[in-house]
Amino acid sequence: MKKVAVILSGCGVLDGSEIHESVACMLALTRAGVAYQCLAPNILQTQAINHLNQEKLPEVRQVLAEAARLARGDIRDIASVSANDFSAALYPGGYGAAVNLCDFASSGVGHHVQTDVLNFAQQMATTHKPQGFICIAPILIAKIYGPGVNATIGSDPAMVAAMLAMGNHHQIAQVTDIIIDETHKVVSTPAYMLANNIADVFTGIERLVQAVLALRTPS
Repeated sequence: MKKVAVILSGCGVLDGSEIHESVACMLALTRAGVAYQCLAPNILQTQAINHLNQEKLPEVRQVLAEAARLARGDIRDIASVSANDFSAALYPGGYGAAVNLCDFASSGVGHHVQTDVLNFAQQMATTHKPQGFICIAPILIAKIYGPGVNATIGSDPAMVAAMLAMGNHHQIAQVTDIIIDETHKVVSTPAYMLANNIADVFTGIERLVQAVLALRTPS
């Protein structure tokens, strides 16, 4: 079976990929005996944040280089790969999903997904390969698949309203819950949209990973 892609958006909850969620994806895949490859767009970050005091930093960082911290250097530019090389994809959350993978943070429901990320994700979708979206990453779903996908982003009223406005069918879910859209092969879980601890995050993500793997077509 081909590898699973893990799509990263930097390193750090406030300006990149949420570290606990990203590591939980890799750990759950490894425990399942499945190989993975981390990917990220080779672009500049929208912002850099000091995670100690949450202040913006006067510097420019690069998404692929920052995400390489999470991947221990084993990462590829998402523009350089083909969806044909993967059996599934996972999208951890973190604010980077809303500012680097797309511009939802600044543009709201009319946002655009970064070109290389969108091309890869839509290739996965059109070839009926399962994809898992974690925490805030489900905001990407409608832009990838179009309207009508069943998903969750937790229970925050503003985020639920945004999901509905983009044409998703939203389901309220708890932190360890997963929502499966078998027609589109999309799985989602709230993670740190709701979680108070890393254990609950891992439980939800491991369930998501198992569901995504079960949706794969043998190759």
